[in-house]
Amino acid sequence: MNDARIKRLRWRTRRGTRELDALFGGWLDECFASVDEAQQQAFDELLDVQDPDLWDWVMGHARPERADWQAIIDDIRARHRL
Repeated sequence: MNDARIKRLRWRTRRGTRELDALFGGWLDECFASVDEAQQQAFDELLDVQDPDLWDWVMGHARPERADWQAIIDDIRARHRL
């Protein structure tokens, strides 16, 4: 695993709220290393999304257009029983 990439992603998971920090930082810690490169890239790109959209997605109020992002959101929701 590329330590520089993990450090960059860790910084990017620091969001505007503690809740989003925990949800996305937790997924980085628990899942990132075990998924394939395509899903790792999708997670990296997902972190470009604004916090209000991420919050709506993890709360189930809306769904992202990209199926690969939805798979990550679904995993986060399942892990935290949201």
